[in-house]
Amino acid sequence: MFKVINELPLSEVQEGLIVGVFEHEKIDGFLKELDDVLQGQISELLQDGDIKGKKKVISKIHTLGKIGFKRIYFVGLGKASELTFPIVREAFGRVVKQINRDRLATVTVALDTFITEDGLVLDAAHAFSEALSLASYKFNHYKRKANISAKELESTFVYTGADQDEIMAALTVGYTYGQGTNSARTLVNLPPNKLTAADLADYAVEIAKKYRMEYEILEKEEMEQLGMGALLAVNKGSVQPPKLIVLKYISNEKWENVLALVGKGITYDTGGYSLKSREGMVGMKTDMGGAAAVLGAMEIIGELQPEQNVIAVIPATDNMISGEALKPDDVITSMSGKTIEVFNTDAEGRLALCDAIHYAKQLGASYIVDIATLTGGVIVALGDAVTGAMTNNETFFEEMLEASAEVGELLWRLPYFDHYKEKVRNHSKIADLSNSPGREAHPIMAGAFLGEFVEDTPWIHLDIAGTATSKGEHDLGPAGATGVMVRTLATLAERMSANR
Repeated sequence: MFKVINELPLSEVQEGLIVGVFEHEKIDGFLKELDDVLQGQISELLQDGDIKGKKKVISKIHTLGKIGFKRIYFVGLGKASELTFPIVREAFGRVVKQINRDRLATVTVALDTFITEDGLVLDAAHAFSEALSLASYKFNHYKRKANISAKELESTFVYTGADQDEIMAALTVGYTYGQGTNSARTLVNLPPNKLTAADLADYAVEIAKKYRMEYEILEKEEMEQLGMGALLAVNKGSVQPPKLIVLKYISNEKWENVLALVGKGITYDTGGYSLKSREGMVGMKTDMGGAAAVLGAMEIIGELQPEQNVIAVIPATDNMISGEALKPDDVITSMSGKTIEVFNTDAEGRLALCDAIHYAKQLGASYIVDIATLTGGVIVALGDAVTGAMTNNETFFEEMLEASAEVGELLWRLPYFDHYKEKVRNHSKIADLSNSPGREAHPIMAGAFLGEFVEDTPWIHLDIAGTATSKGEHDLGPAGATGVMVRTLATLAERMSANR
């Protein structure tokens, strides 16, 4: 799909040319060459404001036969001193959407016009290919009337003076990140009757086979033998059997220094007997967003092959109602042996996750990241742009922060004081733990509950209830699933590999 070129005769540009332009900067380099060919018209259009360097503003001009191709897309990058990777990526996303609307099959990117210094050209290549993948994403819906599909880009020429092999490697990584994120988006967007726990397990097995990972799918009978009473309790109301999905990416001969990614896989959540409202139930197909993020990250890890042992553990079930379903006031016994009094059957995700976390520890996890659409409280606290996080290990959390900053996904740390731990332990008068000590500090209580099963293992909890979906279209995709944290998790594995 990509071809890197070090020389660009403008006569060979076929349909469209993408050029970056900064605000209040003089024309030089490739832009000056292009201006000369067009007899100073670019300078004139910049001066008149028909071409804008303002951040993420796309200015499209037609060449009117003065050059061999029809369109030039000028991408505003704002002030050069304020340029960041997310700005470049989102600007590329916006121009990719415009190109798709214009139904171009071939486009050429003047990559060096998107950087302020030579060392950033690899970042620009990554940003472009990631944006190309993300901004082009569409979910194939179930309407009988066929859509008129947009003409998709067949080839992209990337013009730069940098080393071709290095640029191609950066393009490959960026596109892989985008595709892994899109895979997670599709899983989250699927209707619940099209994605049961069994379907999610089948998809995970496909990933494992493609990348030669070891895998294990625990069935209900095996969970019963292992004593996974918490996960099984969530499943009691369902006609769909639960699945405990395990993927192992083994990069070293010794199974040590293992990063465990534990993703909540509730394929639909009614709330159980603590029933959600009619309006609150719509959209609960997305309650497996954590599982989708883990599988998207494993896809990237399989493609890029970091030198880091990684295990994915996903408890998969739906949360339904029947005569056998879990009830408020029930006391259940988790795989760890800790007993749990159930005060809210809609606090089911933490019940499924606690057994998965304990199992990950049994499988040799040295570090644990759990990720889940866990609480509405985190949306109240942080909104829809920032993921809530908790940790028991400062060093590990610094790695996570750096990974999230590198890919431009926002995290905010919530407190994890003894006060919260004690409320989880002491709220129940008849069991070791309460699954829902109340509405106060709700997202923190959910994380603190999971911390009881992590114990001393370095751990990070990510609550993506607010960030897993978007209500409206944005620069890097349509409304719906975002695939949030896929790239952060993959980058964390890469960073841990590099820092060994």
